[in-house]
Amino acid sequence: MRSSPRPARPASLPRRVARRLRRVVGGRGEPLVRAVDRARARAWSVAALGLLVAVALAATGALLSYRAAAPGADAGRGRLHQVDAVVLSAPQHDAAGSRFAGGYEGRADAEASWTYPAGQPHSGVVRAPRAAAAGTVVRIWVGPDGAVATPPLDRAALAVSAACTGAGGLLALLALLVVGLRLRLRVLDRRAEEAWARSWARLEPLWSGRAGHRSED
Repeated sequence: MRSSPRPARPASLPRRVARRLRRVVGGRGEPLVRAVDRARARAWSVAALGLLVAVALAATGALLSYRAAAPGADAGRGRLHQVDAVVLSAPQHDAAGSRFAGGYEGRADAEASWTYPAGQPHSGVVRAPRAAAAGTVVRIWVGPDGAVATPPLDRAALAVSAACTGAGGLLALLALLVVGLRLRLRVLDRRAEEAWARSWARLEPLWSGRAGHRSED
C-alpha cells in the first residue's frame, strides 16, 4: 500500500525574504522576467535604500546643528541678565485697533524703566502685554551694560530649529530621489516600448500569416 505524499513544507521567512531579494536584484533567472523588469526593480530598491540614507543624513544633520548651536546659546545666556522693568505708559496700539496688532504673542512696544547694574537707571522701549497698564512689572533681558537685549534661545527652541533644519534637508533629499527615480523609470519605460516594438515587428508577420504569403510569392 502506497503512502500518500507529504505536503511540501513552506519555506521559512528568511528564505522567502532572501528569495525575493535575489529576484529583485536579478539573481534568479526567472523565464518571464525581462531585463528591463529587473532594472526597474533595482531602481525601486535603490530609491528605498536612498530613502533610508536620506533619513539618516537628515537626523545626523539636525543633531549636529543642535550640538553646534547649543554652546553659543548657553554662552549668550550667561552674558545676559533678566531684570524687572516698570511700564511707564500703556503699550501703543495701531490706529486700526486690530486684535492681531503686535503679533499672535499678544505683546506690544511700551516705554519702561529698569535698573541694571545696581544704581544705574535705564529706560527704553520693551515688549509688554497689550493689556499692561502703567506700573505693570515685566521681565526683560538686558546685556552687561544694561541695554535691552534679544532673549536668548533656550534648549527647546534650539531643538525645534534643528528639527526644522533636518526636515528641510530631508525634503530636499527626497525631492532629488523622486526626480532621479522618475527619470530612471522613464528611461526604462522608453526602453521597454522600443523592445516591444522590435519584437512586434519581428513576430507580427508570423502571427498574421503575412510571412507565409511572402514566402509563397
